[in-house]
Amino acid sequence: MSKYLLGTRGSALALTQSGMAGALVAEAGDFDVELKTVKTEGDVLTGPLSQMGGTGVFAATLRMRILDSTVDFAVHSLKDLPTMPAEGLVVAAIPEREDPRDALCARDGLTLEQLPEGARVGTGSPRRAAQILALRPDIEIVDIRGNVGTRLARVKGLEEHGIAAHGLHGEKKLGAITGDCDAVVLAASGLIRLGKEDAITEYLACDKVLPAPGQGALALETRSTEFGAEGDQPSELARALVAVDHLETRLAVTAERALLRRLEAGCAAPVGAYGRIQDGSLVLDTLVAHPNGTRTLRHQDSTSDMSVEAAYELGVRVAEALLDQGAAELAGLTL
Repeated sequence: MSKYLLGTRGSALALTQSGMAGALVAEAGDFDVELKTVKTEGDVLTGPLSQMGGTGVFAATLRMRILDSTVDFAVHSLKDLPTMPAEGLVVAAIPEREDPRDALCARDGLTLEQLPEGARVGTGSPRRAAQILALRPDIEIVDIRGNVGTRLARVKGLEEHGIAAHGLHGEKKLGAITGDCDAVVLAASGLIRLGKEDAITEYLACDKVLPAPGQGALALETRSTEFGAEGDQPSELARALVAVDHLETRLAVTAERALLRRLEAGCAAPVGAYGRIQDGSLVLDTLVAHPNGTRTLRHQDSTSDMSVEAAYELGVRVAEALLDQGAAELAGLTL
């Protein structure tokens, strides 16, 4: 039986996501998939993610390991993947998306509305910060980073919950800051995949907080040579990857990422997008915000053409509409 190496970051979430995706591919191809941990630049550097090179800081090393054949394919969180294609690589599969919403994890079971005035809410995302401030300008945003366990441990009353997510069984990680926030905002998908739904005190509805383009979706990337030259048969691995691709998810995230690419915005920009199939059409809701949340622009458009090309065109069209409304100046985008 064939065996293929799947490159993954070493965090608990990355290993969980890669294990899930690898199992899907192995079943589809009737072969073995073995995880190979790769330490990326984003795992080593410290400081705000938006100042570390932004989108792609976690993907670059994994991509190099695919190209030099250290691994055969890799799993990325799609929202961390740059929108520009990488030469020699192809996103061969996007499995069905997990819940794309953001989630509030707060002390004492509080919701965003119930947090007291002056509450400290942790997030490393300018997009989340801007939208939270638009809803609650009286709270304080605390810039945080780290894996899911590190972030949960920042919440008063969830310190042990967060430390347990590290697998440390109650031993506080040396130097870790704990209990200094009233709440943190994380992707619901990561908490669900790690079995940490009980830490969620509120799922933030998309009409209040739009997620990052691609949030909740995984990208399975491999060498373009796996698909051969025109007229060639794709490889065993390529066929298995294509088999786990989910068309509705691909259409939705294609529109979201086309918007992001046209805006020339990365993870440091307060841009939200949510695409979904509704009543036979692909609907795209978008938002661009001032970083301090004082002003926001929203736009919605749709297409009944269920093709990847039409999905991409939808994202570009919505981006153009936002730019016409002053999105670049509002969000500090450099075009």
